[in-house]
Amino acid sequence: MLSILQAAGWPIIPLVLCSIVALALIIERLLSLRSDRIAPGNLLDEVMTVTRSNLPPADTVNKLAENSVLGQLLAQGLRACSTEPRIAEASLRRAFEAAGRDAVHTLERNLNALGTIASAAPLLGLLGTVIGMIEIFGATGAASGAAVEGNPAELAHGISVALYNTAFGLIVAIPSLMFHRHFRARIDAYTLQLEQAAERMVPHLLRLSSTSRR
Repeated sequence: MLSILQAAGWPIIPLVLCSIVALALIIERLLSLRSDRIAPGNLLDEVMTVTRSNLPPADTVNKLAENSVLGQLLAQGLRACSTEPRIAEASLRRAFEAAGRDAVHTLERNLNALGTIASAAPLLGLLGTVIGMIEIFGATGAASGAAVEGNPAELAHGISVALYNTAFGLIVAIPSLMFHRHFRARIDAYTLQLEQAAERMVPHLLRLSSTSRR
């Protein structure tokens, strides 16, 4: 492998760096997008049970926000109700929407970088191949026509070395693209789950707010 990288020349260096960055981003997203860190299964039901009669204290809300991304969303709604006990439905929904935008931004962190690598890696590989071909034909152009015809094996070897860049670019791009699509689908599913949680929480908090007015 080292000899192949050396033979491919300097254009393969950006591809090696892209492969390292892509691997790091994939590992980071796999760890960050676990369900227990985004939307634990029973968290919403537990919060609705705890807030059935009154709002929890600030310490409990802060712990909820540290629990997960869904916890941050629910904590924002609870804080809005604590700040404005007679909160209107429109204001409560705006609070959840703002928290939802922050949550989606957190979920999509580093995803654009992975998508950029998936798109750029084949182009970098093609660039390396073109540069290699220019160098090969530039070198053979300096020789006589008889010399070129007398060394077809050497010319073929040079072309195969130049194609290493394209192959390596595809090796980097294909898994990057697959994981990018996978993470995008997972984020869409989490976004829907957060929206459904907010929709369940809004009438619950409004009932709690109307009860506290009496």
